[in-house]
Amino acid sequence: MDNTIGNIDAANHVTGRSIYVDDIPVMEGMLYVKVFDSPIAHGRITSIDFSAAEQMEGIVKILSYKDIPGENQIGGIIPDEPLLADNEVHFRGQPILLIVAENEDAAEEAIKEIKIEIELLPVITDPRMAFAQGKLLSPSRKFVKGDVSESFAACKYIFEGTTESGGQEQLYLETQGAYAYPTEHDSVKIFSSTQGPTQVQRTVARVLGVGMNKVEVDVPRLGGGFGGKEDQASAWGAFAAMVAWILKRPAKCIPHRMEDMRMTGKRNPYSSDYKIGLDENLNIIAYEATFYQNGGAAADLSPAILERTLFHATNSYNIPHVFVTAHSCKTNLPPNTAFRGFGGPQGMFVIEAAIDHAAKKLNVEVDIIQRKNMIDNGDEFPYGQIVKECQAKNCWDEATDIYNIESVKKEVAWFNQQNGFYKKGISLMPVCFGISFTNTMMNQARALVHVYSDGTVGVSTGAVEMGQGVNSKMLQVAATCFGISPGKIKLETTNTTRVANTSPSAASSTADLNGKALLDACNQIKERLFSFIKTELTDNEDETIEIKNEVVYINDEASIFNWKNLIQQAFIKRINLSAKGHYATPIINFDKTIEKGHPFAYHVYGTALTEVTVDCLRGTYEVDSVKVVHDFGSSMNRAVDLGQCEGGIVQGIGWMTMEEVIYNEEGKLLSNALSTYKIPDIYSVPKILDIKFLNTDGNDMAIFKSKAVGEPPLMYGIGAYFAIRNAVLAFNPDADIAYNAPITPEKVLMGLYNPFSG
Repeated sequence: MDNTIGNIDAANHVTGRSIYVDDIPVMEGMLYVKVFDSPIAHGRITSIDFSAAEQMEGIVKILSYKDIPGENQIGGIIPDEPLLADNEVHFRGQPILLIVAENEDAAEEAIKEIKIEIELLPVITDPRMAFAQGKLLSPSRKFVKGDVSESFAACKYIFEGTTESGGQEQLYLETQGAYAYPTEHDSVKIFSSTQGPTQVQRTVARVLGVGMNKVEVDVPRLGGGFGGKEDQASAWGAFAAMVAWILKRPAKCIPHRMEDMRMTGKRNPYSSDYKIGLDENLNIIAYEATFYQNGGAAADLSPAILERTLFHATNSYNIPHVFVTAHSCKTNLPPNTAFRGFGGPQGMFVIEAAIDHAAKKLNVEVDIIQRKNMIDNGDEFPYGQIVKECQAKNCWDEATDIYNIESVKKEVAWFNQQNGFYKKGISLMPVCFGISFTNTMMNQARALVHVYSDGTVGVSTGAVEMGQGVNSKMLQVAATCFGISPGKIKLETTNTTRVANTSPSAASSTADLNGKALLDACNQIKERLFSFIKTELTDNEDETIEIKNEVVYINDEASIFNWKNLIQQAFIKRINLSAKGHYATPIINFDKTIEKGHPFAYHVYGTALTEVTVDCLRGTYEVDSVKVVHDFGSSMNRAVDLGQCEGGIVQGIGWMTMEEVIYNEEGKLLSNALSTYKIPDIYSVPKILDIKFLNTDGNDMAIFKSKAVGEPPLMYGIGAYFAIRNAVLAFNPDADIAYNAPITPEKVLMGLYNPFSG
């Protein structure tokens, strides 16, 4: 297998030739759609008048919920979210009307003329307040292992506390959007910026009141998604499709950046309680946590995100007695949604805070408790799966060895003694992350392969390229299986007509699921070719056949046949040169009635050592280094995997240190633009970012034993929070620093000079 293939899309990206939804040439008669959304967070619509706006020049039509041909519903897991508000609005930014115009400027002018009156209703933005009032989006969940109540009674040390972790804006480079046009037989085609083509197809079919076969969704690529386009792209696809369907003209609906930020959900903020018990030898005996998830005004993906929080509530630790509970709370914010890590980071932050709390109170180093309680083969996760092929201790021990943790500790202590107004802090952050969709049904994929008579190959899968390099990996799978040059293979766009019933490109499972489906399709064709060779060309059933570098080898000797003339001969003999592959992850299962099972194909492990320096006069900080030993399995593409690891780490640092999503009490987004929402730039990334590949054989459940790498590295960013917190305590040991993330420079400054509770 050629591990030297880089990102095959890179050249087009840097030269501006990559095609996104807004780059597709528009058709004659294109209409532009803008959304009129709610100006308040909660209220009852008493009157709305858009008659004057509809008469303005350039306005073609204004559509309300009354114009929806089918069902006014876009909820995926739970049907609780209308496409367009009817009698009530439940968050600022909730769509109410669609303004259809000949150009965007006309639509934006018409929005100003719409008159709406809304009777104000109480606004809730805090999940604990929502829980107290019984406002839940879905039933609460709990995972239980052992007996927490009895085990706490036997603990020598018990510590309790609370944590807060904030939201995070996906801030994809390409905003949400879709372009649709009517096709023959009362059908519609949609070009969508979505991670879930089938979800858009399913939602649009529901809204239009037609079968899914009437809706074709095509995805050329995304300019980033990070989970924000897994479910929420469906509304934008429905807006464009509904206009195209009703008016029989092509329509485009692409919001501007501030509209996108205002109207879409983000990473779920969590408010959590924890209780941790240890024995005299620092073994964690019992752990209890309650998670209050801020779901926003509708369920969206929050129930599934909540579940993954529970799955990752104990991170890399083996704890014999666990009781973790999670509540998805309904508030008057935009429905929160998937973000890289999908609830896992929120759960991990709480257990790491609990361990840090215990270590500080016991005056021992945090890493002593971390390493002592690390999970190993044969242990049981709280959800019942038995740990196998565990690399947690190997990653930890290799990281502490090659990065010489004891020497680093001494250097940091010496630096802090020598400097009054600059302090360093370090932390170790282990990660254990399960790979699979936690909804077992979603762990399936298909692929379509055509080998053309000239020997070139067309490949269609359900994988959506969104900057993560999955196109490169799919190319490798086909090229490796057929033994041909990658130049002979073309990857098609992701399309629901060519590949149906796709799972979204999410859960770090895209390469595994689609790669294995593609491998199945390629193997079907290869088996036909090999059978053809044995029966038609050599007349020997026992020969060993391989294709290497486009040459056919028979019994390890090069034959007169190459790939091209083999395909030509097979075509003449009417051999089927097309195949549809299918893959469903084996073994996995989970019974929600007892909250036990084997939900993950495998786990990814790793450890990060983070070092920071805090300016104790200003409260600012720099991340000096993040040094990682990561379990990539047997990486099939080191360049792509390394890029994913680096990007995930920086995104995790951003969530933990600077990306602060702020709503006021009226549910208005204050961090609504790049001027008010800070993300990591080139000056705020670690000065040193060193990533070592753990030497391992990988896992058979992963494509070519190359483990998933999309989400796990993000959790290393949690280490930056604790490193900064440790630096503040080095300056002010009496600082009362709540476990409240992100730890922004403002919070750092308060901790340096004033005890505060967050």
